[in-house]
Amino acid sequence: MEKEPLIEFQKVTKRFDTRTILDQVDLKIYEGEVTTIIGLSGTGKSVTLKHIIGLLSPDEGQILYRGKPLGQMTKTEWNEYIGRISYMFQNNALFDSMTVFENVALPLRQKTGLNKKAIEEKAMARIKQTELTEEAHKYPSELSGGMQKRAALARALVTDPQIVLFDEPTTGQDPVRKNAILGMVAQNQKKFGFTAVLISHEIPDVFFISNRILALYDKKIVFEGPPEEFESLDHPFLDELVGSLEGLQQELTGLYSRRHFKVRYQTDFARRNPNDTYVAAVFKLEDMDAIGERIGHDAAQQVMRAIGSYISKHFGKVGAFSSRQTIDEFGTVLPFSNMEEAGRILADFTDDFQKHGMKGLECTIDGPSTEENICELTVSAGMAPGKPQVEVESIMEFARYKQEPIARFKCSFGGIMK
Repeated sequence: MEKEPLIEFQKVTKRFDTRTILDQVDLKIYEGEVTTIIGLSGTGKSVTLKHIIGLLSPDEGQILYRGKPLGQMTKTEWNEYIGRISYMFQNNALFDSMTVFENVALPLRQKTGLNKKAIEEKAMARIKQTELTEEAHKYPSELSGGMQKRAALARALVTDPQIVLFDEPTTGQDPVRKNAILGMVAQNQKKFGFTAVLISHEIPDVFFISNRILALYDKKIVFEGPPEEFESLDHPFLDELVGSLEGLQQELTGLYSRRHFKVRYQTDFARRNPNDTYVAAVFKLEDMDAIGERIGHDAAQQVMRAIGSYISKHFGKVGAFSSRQTIDEFGTVLPFSNMEEAGRILADFTDDFQKHGMKGLECTIDGPSTEENICELTVSAGMAPGKPQVEVESIMEFARYKQEPIARFKCSFGGIMK
């Protein structure tokens, strides 16, 4: 029996004058999940979010919350519903006349009965989480675009909302900071259990934190389901979207995107003898959430990027190909290899990584090292044998079960500590 959606669109149509933006849209958002609405620019993603929060109303159709149409709610029910939602605007919508602290604290002052000290503690906790402590008393005009984005994120999370709507939270960020913001969203979602709805058009790694993907194309939802099923979508939208994303994935990790990884695998093994063998390896940076909290999400993503680059450099020399599989994991396929040979290659990589690879993991964060911002990082790896007729995902899943630590080191403000 399918569970009841938290929010549901039923045949929603929205027009602006003679232009139709949404046309008979059906979609479902489930409680406690991360749902990402993807689509190219100008396809109505922001319009969809604004319907959820009541900034826009449909011209046709209806929107339901826990099975009840928003249009049939009493004033009390509506206020309760809106009180559960927080919205992070695409343009940040920070008040220029207020400092970062005042902007973040504003929802607490407006929506809660907390005293001044409690408001200050809660606001500063969110500011610290978004790595803006030193900017807390600066004004938005004094911040970079990336800092403004993080300030808006801190404000969106400060009231511990049940539903958070993110309108292009990574727009205008460099690839590393994009993943840092997504990691922060994922970490807070897991920690506090809110329902997250994101819209995006530019970063494939959003799939790593999403439970469900909704694809908006030509005014309609053309796909609704888990990220892994999206990759097999047979629709012009997929080709258009992937074409706009591949460069960013390459820039982010120096590795194949998951889609190119799959295509490379299928191409390389299509004409192989069924008895040929290969080995899949999976590398993971353990406790990614804790690392983000200790040394900062930007530093955590810098570490991941450096690990990815090192994997690509080392295994590429022996003909292997790799991709980033999740927000904290890389996958590698060694064609024409068996477990004995792959074991030697992994041993060489481990030795090289421990001796030289850590130099590439320098965390570019200024500040003194203290007990609070030092954490131990562990990189684990596992391998499993495969054959061409077996799906590579199944082999990689088996490799995950065999993961063991291959390197440990400490990281802090200022860099790697041996």
